[in-house]
Amino acid sequence: MASNSTSKKNVIKYVSTKVFDGFSSCFRQWKASGTHCKYLHGYGVSFKVWFEGELDECNWVWEFGGMKRAKCKIDGMNPKEWMDYMFDHTVIVAEDDPQLDEFYKLESLGLIQLRVVLAVGAEKFAELVFQKLDEFVQAETKGRVRVKRVEFREHAKNTAFVEVMS
Repeated sequence: MASNSTSKKNVIKYVSTKVFDGFSSCFRQWKASGTHCKYLHGYGVSFKVWFEGELDECNWVWEFGGMKRAKCKIDGMNPKEWMDYMFDHTVIVAEDDPQLDEFYKLESLGLIQLRVVLAVGAEKFAELVFQKLDEFVQAETKGRVRVKRVEFREHAKNTAFVEVMS
């Protein structure tokens, strides 16, 4: 009879993902003086978020529909509302953009929905969503779940992600 005493037990990690898509965003990388990225340009952007944690009483890492019913908020909004507010039909500009005043004028004329962030770019958008959603998820689950990774997708050929370093 074989003994199981020397076999190692596998450690299971639970991870689930959610895609946030359907956002039309316009931005520019004003510091990219040698490329066309210095001009305003837009994409149909999306985000994929990886959640990691222990299972709840329903055997879920994260209840996806729970984002709409959550008690915790991101800047006073549920996560879906916040994602729409930030990325759907918006112009996103870095706070140090030398033309920021011109963008504020366009907003005051009702021509754009302006969002000013610390920095723009695929990596910085992934970082922003990571920070906002991780704080929200950890508060909502009392630390049971965290955001492990966020991928930002400009289109099928360009993506960037940020993740927790192990």
